[in-house]
Amino acid sequence: MILALESSCDETAVALFDPARGMAGEWVHSQMALHERHGGVVPDLATREHLRTFAPLLARARDEVGFGGVRQIAVTHGPGLAACLAIGVSAAKALSLALPAPIVGVNHLRGHVWSPFIALHAEAPATFDQRLAMLLPHLGLIVSGGNTLLFRLDAARRLTVLASTRDDAAGEALDKGAKLLGLGYPGGPLIEELALTGRVNAYDFPRGIGRRDELGFSFSGLKTSLRYLLEKMAPAEIEARRADLCASYQQAVVDALVRKTGAALRQGEGGFRSLGLSGGVANNRTLRAAFEAEAKRARLPSVAALPRHTGDNAGMIAFAAWCDREVPKGGPAGLDLRIEPSAVLA
Repeated sequence: MILALESSCDETAVALFDPARGMAGEWVHSQMALHERHGGVVPDLATREHLRTFAPLLARARDEVGFGGVRQIAVTHGPGLAACLAIGVSAAKALSLALPAPIVGVNHLRGHVWSPFIALHAEAPATFDQRLAMLLPHLGLIVSGGNTLLFRLDAARRLTVLASTRDDAAGEALDKGAKLLGLGYPGGPLIEELALTGRVNAYDFPRGIGRRDELGFSFSGLKTSLRYLLEKMAPAEIEARRADLCASYQQAVVDALVRKTGAALRQGEGGFRSLGLSGGVANNRTLRAAFEAEAKRARLPSVAALPRHTGDNAGMIAFAAWCDREVPKGGPAGLDLRIEPSAVLA
């Protein structure tokens, strides 16, 4: 089995993955309630919470499943908040000495890359490689609070980044929009809830980079457009039109994501055999529906990460450590593994 740890931001997570059976167990401690009162993640508080909760989570994993079959430890070593990453890597090193087992560092974004395929593996672990091969080359979209990017997985499981955001990530744009609208934290889910009763065409917000051949994303102009609009509105009008504002703003984000994904499909000239969606914003129902519709138009199978694997979780870190051929299997540095807070997907 692979024992995985994740602590890149405000979720403390542990997972045990058995390649022959699938996920043997997953344990996550959310810090959402702690940071909600501050309107966002406070790094010092997040670090203290990781220190407080890693030991109880690991104890649960040991008691409920056991560490006897662990042959490797996988840990997120970047990108993320430096102090939070350091807690996870330090815990992994201690476990490496105690079990003992070698350590492998996993890029958090590679976890998101592979998260849509966890359910495919769970269906029939013995035939996973054959069924995955039928879905490659694969076009994937990662949408989270810190990242928005399109990537290609080729038949040899090599990854190529096709496009990323030039400024704000989609999740960041939703959270900042929610703040401008006077909503709480986290903003994305609150906008989604209010948007259910609003009109998506009530306001005409920009859709980012307009050129059809340009795959890059941009969401800073959308946020600025909302701010200028709200400055012209009276507080009572904002309150009365909040649902319409949320629906129109959210739709602008979704349209930008889906349009660029469609452009990447067209530029791929029929070379893709599946379409994937992952990252924290992948839980948004409007986005998931629009993404599935885009896959149907392209006559491609759509694979999306399960809700429990969209946010920060250790299950995807364990899975990436096992099936990503570009992740070193023997542990890149063992006890010398270092954090990489500014790591990119490459």
